[in-house]
Amino acid sequence: MLKKGDKNSEEDSFGLVAIASTGAIISVMIMNIISKTDKITGSLEYHESMSSSIIRPFIEKTPTIAGESFLALIPILLIFLVFQKVSINLSKKDFNKILIGLLFTFIGLILFLVGVNAGFMDVGSAIGYEIASLDSKAYVIIIGFILGVVTIFAEPAVYVLMHQIEEVTNGHVNRKAVMFTLSIGVGLAVALSMLRILIPQIQLWHYLLPGYLISIVMTYFVPNLFVGIAFDSGGVASGPMTATFILAFAQGVAESIEGANVLVDGFGVIAMVALTPLIALQVLGLIFKIKSEREDVKNIESSQECISS
Repeated sequence: MLKKGDKNSEEDSFGLVAIASTGAIISVMIMNIISKTDKITGSLEYHESMSSSIIRPFIEKTPTIAGESFLALIPILLIFLVFQKVSINLSKKDFNKILIGLLFTFIGLILFLVGVNAGFMDVGSAIGYEIASLDSKAYVIIIGFILGVVTIFAEPAVYVLMHQIEEVTNGHVNRKAVMFTLSIGVGLAVALSMLRILIPQIQLWHYLLPGYLISIVMTYFVPNLFVGIAFDSGGVASGPMTATFILAFAQGVAESIEGANVLVDGFGVIAMVALTPLIALQVLGLIFKIKSEREDVKNIESSQECISS
């Protein structure tokens, strides 16, 4: 049995999110091959999506979102109930706490997704469109970087991951350093995505292929703990805030830029957000490894001095 703070426990506690993400990528690509939908066109009409009523869009979206949220949570609830009956056998107090937590999750999902679909994404699209309409296109890259940095601080899943890192490693890995590295990585991802929209010659694979090659090579030199954290951070960083506001912002920019395609260039920013933390946090892992080795050398030297004296 693995205990908290054990080396194997630390290394094996991270990486699941990254593995789960690969399944979604492969599934969508297989779906595209089977459906043979190569030539799809579209545009973003964000002005038409604006409603004169403030409350009406939220009311219209609520029933659909409530149904989708229920379908998303019901498998988790059923699995929990089965295991509670078969093996877990939680006390009545703990059982009720989990049920109340699921209820809060259900309500929270409805509130969040209704807000996102009824107005939040429209705001992101409008901001992206207006900024890209300015004479200087450098503003798009600069603001994209800033939005990428600050959006991470609003990602709820990031704070869950930070807490897990601190708990599993007993505080040996500084959560502030991880958060800072992650935010800079995501900021660079959004900035590079804006550059790709502005320059049509840059393809998404021009970033992804060398990026993943670098991240895979780095896994041979970085401590296994940081490899798992890095790959999990990629999935966590591309969470609900990024997938709503940043994606909508990129689509608004793509709609405004002449020669850009909303469907081709407007998407891919989430892939970039999932990529850059892999490299950024593995660089942090290398720094952590070098510092640890230097501290070990100092400890050995100091112990030898004590023995000789």
